Amino acid sequence: MVSRLLRLLKNVPGWMKKQVLYQNVWNVCHLSFALTIILAVTGRAFGNEAPPALYFDSNINAVSELAEIQPHDWAFQSLKSLVERYGVVAGYFDGTMTRYEFATVLATTINHISKLTSAKTTNLVHQQDLETIKRLQAEFAKELEVLQGRLDNLEKHVEKIQQQQFSTTTKLEGEVLFAVSGVGSGEKADGSGDRIDSNLTLSNRTRLTFDTSFTGKDRLRLRLQASNLPGIDDATETDMARLAFQSDSDNQFELSTVEYRFPIGEQAMVYLEAEGGDLDDFFTDTLNPFFSGSSRGSISRFAQRNPIYRQGGGAGVGLVYDLSKSISLSLGYLSDDVNEPEVGFGGEEYGAIAQITLEPIDDFKVGFTYIHSYNSLDTGTGSRRANDPFDDNSDAIIADSFGLESTFAVSDRLTVSGWAGFTRATATDLPNNPTADIFNWALTVAFVDLGKENNVAGIAIGQPPKVTGNEFEVATQKYKDEDTALHLEAFYRFQVNDNIAITPGLLVITNPEHDRDNNTIYVGTIRTTFRF
Repeated sequence: MVSRLLRLLKNVPGWMKKQVLYQNVWNVCHLSFALTIILAVTGRAFGNEAPPALYFDSNINAVSELAEIQPHDWAFQSLKSLVERYGVVAGYFDGTMTRYEFATVLATTINHISKLTSAKTTNLVHQQDLETIKRLQAEFAKELEVLQGRLDNLEKHVEKIQQQQFSTTTKLEGEVLFAVSGVGSGEKADGSGDRIDSNLTLSNRTRLTFDTSFTGKDRLRLRLQASNLPGIDDATETDMARLAFQSDSDNQFELSTVEYRFPIGEQAMVYLEAEGGDLDDFFTDTLNPFFSGSSRGSISRFAQRNPIYRQGGGAGVGLVYDLSKSISLSLGYLSDDVNEPEVGFGGEEYGAIAQITLEPIDDFKVGFTYIHSYNSLDTGTGSRRANDPFDDNSDAIIADSFGLESTFAVSDRLTVSGWAGFTRATATDLPNNPTADIFNWALTVAFVDLGKENNVAGIAIGQPPKVTGNEFEVATQKYKDEDTALHLEAFYRFQVNDNIAITPGLLVITNPEHDRDNNTIYVGTIRTTFRF
């Protein structure tokens, strides 16, 4: 019996030991099952009861003469018998087949029987089945050889791709943003009487983000950015008209972000910021999900998040700790110019944050925020007084800010968010240490999947930071904002496909700089974002 099996081995191609990437091709590579069977088979390799003999009619044409395999052909019937007997999952095996389709099923069957012998179930393999497979191999030798050639080319191609891929640990993401923007005519909001620069502009921003993971749970992020987006605040002379995505590096790439985060246990995530860190973007949930992104969220800077989050930036450390499934604690400290020995941590500008975020029920979150900052009041969103309530007379301003933020997903298609922020600023280097109170609020509504899946329409209304009270005086007058400006915004993000989004938006500022003598400002933009 063993000698007959050894003779059978000579007809088994040697290439059948290779491994492939896909199931069918994989099976083709394992036609060497016969070697496994021969080595594993003992005197009891065949069952005591042989299966019914397969009938071969010598008058039937050879399979090699047939262009296709028909259900009534002996090859089809023989292989079908093997598939049914050994429980082979062979995919498509019904009706007329091409010779290459048939060869693929044959390889699948051989591979399955090989696994049975490996699992010490060789007593299930019958001698007559081996004879059948031997004849099928001979009849389809040409097709099997062609499949082997395709397999070799596939392996070479995969190897080439692996050699040319960017990195095994780093993922590159690109984003290009184009914006057509314009401002309505009127006077600038500085009392000068000069006209607003209302020319239509076309500008862009490019980001290349490199995310690297060394353990699968950590992340090192590097970001390069180049832009020439216009300063609408310069054209109107108020930060209230500032766009979310504006920046200008003369289209020269700069390293804008260096961040590394890693987990500690199952509940804590540590953030190390070396460049471009913010209290909001990285380790704090600002609870304004559909407005926060500069390329996909609101068109204005103010509507992105509570402005108190913008106090502090640069380099530092943060921690997010999940106290439970519904309670999260965020802590962070960021300072500017920490790389300078004469400055270091606790130098000229810094911001420290502590926030408790609660999720008492599904789809509803609320956050309680405290921020302590030094010389970091300018958030780029409010009035000139709110950005500097002591009229450039103080070089040592300490601020304590308190925020209340919340978001509620009313349904899958409607999310309502909002916030209120209060800041108490103290000039520690002026006589009597005068204080100033700054307040802002906003309400945002997002209509999700409006018109099409992944589209978002957004509406925002709010009051940009305003000095509501101040002990500091200029010309015997309290240096505070007398009137109230309103921020009104609407945008619609149309998701063309997974990579392209077009967002037209309109921004209206009434009583700019909290001064009713200033003309209402209108800003329109069409933002197009490409991601790859």
